[in-house]
Amino acid sequence: MFELFRSGRHLARLVWIGLTLARHDALFPLDGTAGMAPLLRVARLLRRSDRARGRPGERLAAALTELGPSFIKLGQLLSTRADLLGDEITEDLTQLQDRLPPFPGAQARALIEAEFEQPPASLFAAFDDTAVAAASIAQVHFAITTEGAEVAVKVLRPGIARAMARDLDLFLWLARLAERTQPHLRRLKPVEVVETLAQSVQLEMDLRFEAAAASELAENFAGDTSFRVPRIDWLRTGRTVLTTERIGGIRVDDRAALIAAGHNVEALLRNAAGAFFKQVFRDGFFHADLHPGNMFVDSDGALAVVDFGIMGRLDRQTRYYLADMLIGFLTGDYRRVAEVHFDAGYVPRRRSIDAFTQACRSIGEPILGRPLNEISIARLLAQLFHVTEQF
Repeated sequence: MFELFRSGRHLARLVWIGLTLARHDALFPLDGTAGMAPLLRVARLLRRSDRARGRPGERLAAALTELGPSFIKLGQLLSTRADLLGDEITEDLTQLQDRLPPFPGAQARALIEAEFEQPPASLFAAFDDTAVAAASIAQVHFAITTEGAEVAVKVLRPGIARAMARDLDLFLWLARLAERTQPHLRRLKPVEVVETLAQSVQLEMDLRFEAAAASELAENFAGDTSFRVPRIDWLRTGRTVLTTERIGGIRVDDRAALIAAGHNVEALLRNAAGAFFKQVFRDGFFHADLHPGNMFVDSDGALAVVDFGIMGRLDRQTRYYLADMLIGFLTGDYRRVAEVHFDAGYVPRRRSIDAFTQACRSIGEPILGRPLNEISIARLLAQLFHVTEQF
């Protein structure tokens, strides 16, 4: 009976999702999915006559933004899966902005009081009710502690854990339905995709995990004056509230401001690339949500990063494989890249290594000779994943 009720609840929600996708002319990801044909027909019939504008990926991004936090997170995950949606759509999804209207400052104060069981005034001498950033999971306020330190206070959105759990349950139900009814989709492992998303979201629902991630990253870069991680105020950090040192600086994408401040932009790019490669290859622990809104350059020219809700880990063996592949691409040794894939078991032995070498060349030639800071590793890996799936 519960499963029947849950299926009915999911179907009702699917109608709303379908109408939203239809309004943005973004139903194409569901085309061909078993059991969806009646819903898609109804959604398209009810769609307004005026067609949404933009490329398919742009329309899908707009629809996911309207659908809310869980769908924004799903879109960000899908932006790394060119094998599912194709290069053009995933490229558009990389521009998906995790921004939502802020909730009232008074509500943030109430959440802080509930977390620490004391009024915010006993923790902060000043607290700005206007959020400086508002995303799907949380928003950030500037404040001054009772000791006089300038801090940034991140507060989880009220009700976000319940809303995320509801949507993730729907995603998992859909993924299982897809694997059961669409055999050709099983190799893409939709259930595994949703479970990966759920694990990431679960960590983001407890800001103490984010604090621990920032602390570990700071420890890895201890003594490195070119890379800054804000200090954690553990006395003012809990499950729903994270307090860190306030980081000042210029956004990394504000080239004019960086030049006006006397910074060497090329040196900054080399520093950013170097910091990323140290995280990935030296430490196996890296910031997995690096975008211009999370990276700043301080007055000393150091790269300062914020927002540690999404981090990645790589074991030593995977790092070796990645390093070998990257060296192969940078030197034009595509046979080496192919051999790494075969040795790691990413490509079955029965496949032609010569054919796979040729496929690797198609990916590597456009970046051959370019400096590291001009190469998108995420895009490179996404293209590799797409090619590997074809073999």
